[in-house]
Amino acid sequence: MSFKATLKALDLLDDSRVTGGQVAEYLQSLGLENVRTERVRGEKGFTDFLQVAIPGAQGKLAEGKAPTHGIIGRLGGIGARPEMIGLVSDGDGAVTALACAIKLAVMAQRGDRLHGDVMISTHVCPHAPTQPHDPVPFMGSPVDMNTMNKYEVSEEMDAILSIDTTKGNRVINHKGFAISPTVKQGYILRVSDDLLDIMSITTGKLPVVFPITTQDITPYGNGIYHLNSILQPCTVTAAPVVGVAITTEAAVPGCATGASHVVDIEQAVRFSIEVAKQFGVGKCKFYDEAEFQRLVELYGPMTVLQTHGSVAEDL
Repeated sequence: MSFKATLKALDLLDDSRVTGGQVAEYLQSLGLENVRTERVRGEKGFTDFLQVAIPGAQGKLAEGKAPTHGIIGRLGGIGARPEMIGLVSDGDGAVTALACAIKLAVMAQRGDRLHGDVMISTHVCPHAPTQPHDPVPFMGSPVDMNTMNKYEVSEEMDAILSIDTTKGNRVINHKGFAISPTVKQGYILRVSDDLLDIMSITTGKLPVVFPITTQDITPYGNGIYHLNSILQPCTVTAAPVVGVAITTEAAVPGCATGASHVVDIEQAVRFSIEVAKQFGVGKCKFYDEAEFQRLVELYGPMTVLQTHGSVAEDL
């Protein structure tokens, strides 16, 4: 179980003075050596990006051949101070990613090392701005999306789970978490059967898939509506990306406090870790490689959707 790790992650991040350096020090105290943090400033403040790599028994860090599983905790910020006091709903992605790192560190201490490496990234910002969004306000961020992708998405990641609070909408009416179809290089592919199986096992319920549109897999800043930023990593990588959305039945603002549900976060943590286990040994496929190649042969590449496209000069 991952409750202890989840509670520890919540406790660490529910602090107006928390820094990425403090989180990194805690992870290092658990025996993790590959931990990096960097403070990046933007027009509306700063945030601390955090990346940690947990070596696998046959992973690339050990000069092995097992694939690397990526876990990204997506968010604008963990707090909206001074406007809001406390951990905001939008922080659930960071909490989940950090809890995954804590749990995997403890597992390694106890002799349960995964086969492949796991690379986890997120950022720590307790003083993020808010921004208008329909139907409820979003959390903003002191840095832009290009900067987030630069620090959170790594070329070493062979497949990515992008975890994000996804409560501010009217199209997901489920409390817990849901997964998206796989997205790869501009294609929205069918939902992975392996991921559906793992979700059913970890939750004990039927799997839940949330809808995405072409708009959602295009880069931010193009003037098009996005459900949220959960699939933004897919715009800068050739690796398959699946969104893990922490969800509610009712629309909840990302800047709301008192809206983080430990049971839902813990389920997402266990799901992410089980995916990492199976992916590292080749038993979890995010997509059908032959089917993807057939799509490209028939219809051509869709990588234009990973760009801002072409805009008429007179617009």
